[in-house]
Amino acid sequence: MAHSINNVAATMTIARGRGPRAAPGTLTQLFFSAVERFDKPDALRYKDGGTYRSIGHAEVLQRVRRIALGLGALGVTRGSRVAILSENRPEWALVDYACLAAGLPDVPIYPSLPAEQLPYILGDAGTAVVFVSTAAQAAKVAAIRRDVAGLQWVIGFGATRDGGVDLTLAELEARGAALDDAAAAARFRADALSIAPDAVATIIYTSGTTGEPKGVMLSHDNIASNVAAITAILPLREDDRCLSFLPLSHIFERMAGHYLMFALGATICYAESIEALMDNFAEVRPTIVFSVPRIYEKVLTGATETARASGGLRFALFRWARAVGARWTSARERGQTPGPWLAAQYALASRLVFARIRARMGGRIRYFVSGGAPLSPDVARFFFAAGLLILEGYGLTETSPVITVNTPERFRIGTVGTPIDGVEVAIAEDGEILARGPGIMLGYYKHPEATREAIDADGWFHTGDIGELRDGYLAITDRKKDLIVTAGGKNIAPQPIENRVRQNRYVAQAVMIGDRRRYPVMLVVPNFAQLEAWATFKQIPFTDRASLIAAPPVAEKMEREVIDGLVGLANFEMPKRVVLLEHDFTVETGELTPTLKVKRRAVDARHKALIDEVYAGTDYTAEYAGVPKTKAPPTPA
Repeated sequence: MAHSINNVAATMTIARGRGPRAAPGTLTQLFFSAVERFDKPDALRYKDGGTYRSIGHAEVLQRVRRIALGLGALGVTRGSRVAILSENRPEWALVDYACLAAGLPDVPIYPSLPAEQLPYILGDAGTAVVFVSTAAQAAKVAAIRRDVAGLQWVIGFGATRDGGVDLTLAELEARGAALDDAAAAARFRADALSIAPDAVATIIYTSGTTGEPKGVMLSHDNIASNVAAITAILPLREDDRCLSFLPLSHIFERMAGHYLMFALGATICYAESIEALMDNFAEVRPTIVFSVPRIYEKVLTGATETARASGGLRFALFRWARAVGARWTSARERGQTPGPWLAAQYALASRLVFARIRARMGGRIRYFVSGGAPLSPDVARFFFAAGLLILEGYGLTETSPVITVNTPERFRIGTVGTPIDGVEVAIAEDGEILARGPGIMLGYYKHPEATREAIDADGWFHTGDIGELRDGYLAITDRKKDLIVTAGGKNIAPQPIENRVRQNRYVAQAVMIGDRRRYPVMLVVPNFAQLEAWATFKQIPFTDRASLIAAPPVAEKMEREVIDGLVGLANFEMPKRVVLLEHDFTVETGELTPTLKVKRRAVDARHKALIDEVYAGTDYTAEYAGVPKTKAPPTPA
């Protein structure tokens, strides 16, 4: 059923970007403008043989042209879909720009997806070509190739055709080089720049937190308008250097760390992997970083645990510095100038503690940008105190992606900023966030009904998120579909509660369950390294994770840790049981999306027997208002 525009008419407030939207444009215009304006020797940098190597703008242009010409030589015609199954690396960028210039909508696929999830995406999109990065990715495609009608070519980034690869990228470029002359280069440029702003640039399949993923069709102008709006409000420079590690298959990294950085002439450095991320920070020394909250949480946890492991004096110094930083940040948030004594303490804390954290991140960070999931205000305040500003923003794949963002001049911790130029934000009667502007998708591929459900007759996109406007700043309360409604009719927003629980050093993952139940419970995957160390110190016997979490003292310990961090919640919001799980949530088990968001329904379904046992075996009532009983949860199956 389509949305009623009456919801919008009854909104409390509408917020708008301060400036008008830019004139419609294309990503190919941004590409050619960048290579002609900057012509730097280090447009892209990547790790090879233990050393970072560079690719200049001139080489990027030549390789993009030859890839496009090579695809044409294979008979891949304008409008055909091309998939990219790869980790972040220069070849990803080269193939993407070649597809854009040749009028081939590309379909990025998360490299973490298992083989069994590929046929649906490749088949639904009708892909003719798949680019793969490694032998492992090629093997995935080989395993399901017979299930994908219409797939003609598998092209590998590697040096050989092993694992079902039909052609290597080098061979494709060689075919293009054979056709590459001055006339071909001129035709290539003219054809690329003739692409219309409303042409489909890419089809991005959503993570699919419920049901099958849908292909989000984004036009050239959808994304180019986002690039232009961010350029107008964030201080970005040609001498900036960014570290690219979020998946390029995600629109946040693709728009910000790929198109935006390239358009502004910044150097894009590709991280080797998440495991090597901190080493890459030290090597690259980036000035701008786009990331998701989980990375910032890990940095804070790592700094805390390093201080703790260094001994009592060092840990005491860290805790003192964090407390000083919190007071200093609080004063700044209130618009006050910290007094002389606090300023002196903060200067000492910055020199003795926070400087180490800045150095760990490369020592040159001008600011971070956070998106993809809610950022804990406590994490944001810690980084702010450490001299590392995090500008939190908000958006979705369907909005290309940025709707709102904080800026260095206008930011408020605990919000996701104000609307970007050309974008309007409204709050519907039920609290849902609505957005309208040039970044709103063309629609869901082959799903007109779903498109009409998402975008109403007045062009408002219904985000599915709950929020509120505070003096023009947008604050996200929760995901509409994630709201828990208890059997007693109480509404609970689980994400802020889960964020608080995850701040605990004994907690790795946390998910609240309780929709249509008498009360909520919290499923917790412990930080087993911390928990095992504690159990060993307390001389609690265990042989494996299952026996550890089944030990009553451990259950009591974890319940205390969780509940002590939730002081101030309403009684109906407080989880009445803390249930420990033996295994992490993963993409492979279907409990996480490729962007590491929890699929709440999948978690509920996977652990249904355990959850049912917990509810059936307790004597709590809907009116229970006390602290959870400290008895061991059932041993997970």
